[in-house]
Amino acid sequence: MIQPQFDAQTGLAPVIIVDQQTKQVLMMAYMNQMIFAKTMATNQTWFWSRSRQSLWHKGETSGNTQEVINVLIDCDLDTLLIYVKANGPACHTNHESCFFRNVEDANGTIY
Repeated sequence: MIQPQFDAQTGLAPVIIVDQQTKQVLMMAYMNQMIFAKTMATNQTWFWSRSRQSLWHKGETSGNTQEVINVLIDCDLDTLLIYVKANGPACHTNHESCFFRNVEDANGTIY
């Protein structure tokens, strides 16, 4: 059985969430071993909030839950890619994806 390797110091692994239908990257978050197990058992995404230092269920307050469709792991076994059925926007700003801003340098060049 292939299982993720969680960081020895933090106990966390990065997780990239992708919309199964559109293939758009929705968000990036972290899981620890317990949260990964909870996500797999409930078929819903759960994460570790580094700012609040607590477990959170995606959509718990907004209703914008994410149903797990497929889980992939990278070649180093330390990053997860989870395809979901998104039930509403992923971002707390109400954008479909957390990745909605372009980077701009000091000269105003947008990348």
